[in-house]
Amino acid sequence: MSLLGTKWTVHGDGRTIKPGQVVSPDERLSWPRTVGIGLQHVVAMFGATFLVPLLTHMPPATTLFFSGIGTLFFLVLTRGRVPSYLGSSFAFIAPILASQQQFGVTGALGGVVVAGVTLAVLGLVVQKFGATWINRLMPAPVTGTIVALIGLNLAPSAKSNFEKAPVTAITTLLVIILVSVLFRGILGRLAILVGVVAGYLVAVLRGEVDFSKLHEAAWIGLPHFQTPVFHFAVLGLFIPVVLVLVAENIGHVKSVALMTGEDLDPYAGRAIIADGVATTLAGLGGGSGTTTYAENIGVMAATKVYSTAAYYVAGAAALLLSFSPKFGELIATVPVGVLGGAATLLYGMIGVLGVRIWVQNKVDFSNNINLTTAAVALIIGVADFTWNAGQLQFAGIALGTGAALAVYHSMHALAKWRGTAGDPLEPEKEPAQH
Repeated sequence: MSLLGTKWTVHGDGRTIKPGQVVSPDERLSWPRTVGIGLQHVVAMFGATFLVPLLTHMPPATTLFFSGIGTLFFLVLTRGRVPSYLGSSFAFIAPILASQQQFGVTGALGGVVVAGVTLAVLGLVVQKFGATWINRLMPAPVTGTIVALIGLNLAPSAKSNFEKAPVTAITTLLVIILVSVLFRGILGRLAILVGVVAGYLVAVLRGEVDFSKLHEAAWIGLPHFQTPVFHFAVLGLFIPVVLVLVAENIGHVKSVALMTGEDLDPYAGRAIIADGVATTLAGLGGGSGTTTYAENIGVMAATKVYSTAAYYVAGAAALLLSFSPKFGELIATVPVGVLGGAATLLYGMIGVLGVRIWVQNKVDFSNNINLTTAAVALIIGVADFTWNAGQLQFAGIALGTGAALAVYHSMHALAKWRGTAGDPLEPEKEPAQH
């Protein structure tokens, strides 16, 4: 049982947590409290996880099914040491939308599968050799740029949905902003979900919601599964996402390690492998790619409960919900105005996350290597440059990612050879005062 990470000891009396203490991953509270916290994790991931299939026109219940499956598999593979929920990854939105225009939903699923397999292979490499090589390939100037351009590349999509129902969109966005600033704790962290619910109610009053399919759906049934079709041309769209998922998984492991005081570095490779397998399964069955969820880190920080038992509950609850077609159709009724309002913030947040990576790692933009890397790649990604090479088409995100890697490493190599610039990862030193 311990190999599955399901052998927990009860923390204290199972009811209370003393000041300064946390419930560690291998502990749990009483089962009623554990179930309650697990359901909080479901609510926390809910808004963001469902927005991805809604924005990409994929079945919400199917995405929820593979999200639950992926979470349970993640917990087993990391032996219950890394508490995490695997929700829908925003990084997949842009490549899925782009590939759907040419190859439909099944073609996009093929790209998800390729990304998942690639991620799992990289996880094996990390497990074998450590993550140092990733930091060398993708230092903060590059990683921040890639994350930023993925979010900003989606801006036209947010605008399109926003303009179709501006009143509903503005209401949704305004409520998200107000809830995030007026409330603390769990409610503040659920601002997106609260905003979506408020926008939905406004849309109902304005007659923007179609309930016809909801009335026809059964209460219990299987999610809608569909198989992928593989096209060589989508590789350029999905491979860059893998780099982002690697960074997200490693960041998640480090964040949890910092909060629990445990050394989780030996499990970083396992986490990446698990996410890769979960993403592969999702692509094979019609779901969206997954990633470790920051929303659930917020729940852990608020409750001081890092028990993986709560995540087993969350994964099981997600699976149960996915077997209600009526529930899935209810989620699918969310109108474009609500999506436009929420996406305006979400896509911007992805872009700003890239900036956050720069700030946290003190990236020095007085260094021309860092400045040029970000400048060139961001314009390529935001303007959605495209380049056709035979059957392959490289769109804004793929080109921007390639540009970030090529510009950074080639400039660094040339500058080192010529001695014309300092290390881009070290801040410029002020000249000595005489």
